[in-house]
Amino acid sequence: MKRNYILPLILCIFTIILALGYCRQQTEVRRVLTENQRLWNENRDLRKSVEQSNNVSRQIDDRQAVQQRVAGQFVERRAYYRRNWQQFITVAASDYRTGFLGGIKNLSIIVRNQTEYPIDNVVVTVQYMRNNDEVFKTEQYTINNIPEKSERSVAASNSRKGSKVNVKLVSVTSQPMNFCWAAGKPAPANNPDPFECVPSPPKNP
Repeated sequence: MKRNYILPLILCIFTIILALGYCRQQTEVRRVLTENQRLWNENRDLRKSVEQSNNVSRQIDDRQAVQQRVAGQFVERRAYYRRNWQQFITVAASDYRTGFLGGIKNLSIIVRNQTEYPIDNVVVTVQYMRNNDEVFKTEQYTINNIPEKSERSVAASNSRKGSKVNVKLVSVTSQPMNFCWAAGKPAPANNPDPFECVPSPPKNP
């Protein structure tokens, strides 16, 4: 009879040992997972902190670069923007819809002014084009009163034909910046600041 009890007792003890080992193993796994999650969170926070620091550093560097350019070679801020206006004044077409057999809808023309001066008006042309790049219609639009560091848009006409558009600047005028540019007006030769509305008086040597 005693032998009949020994084998179940051994199996019971063995089962308890396995259960205790499994519990310890699960506890260790949970501890490792928790530690990994903690390290992952710390790395994520560290990456965010580094990215924020890099962004701040870039902003400071960009601001210092602009200040150095303005205070250095281009002493007068307006002159700097006039000479480099294509970096700061741009025009683009918005996203628009095209029909299955052609046609353009929901088109807007967007003018962006990244200078520190308002723009009085910008004149643009919109070319409506077929798939073979043939221009079948051209329209002209004027966008007025574009604030500094801002953008303004105007709705363009829909077209029953065409699959794409091409937008071009025709002229830009900003009296606060003393800036007058026109595509058909050639820049005077040997003039470092050719787009002044009113030419500045010559400086004394």
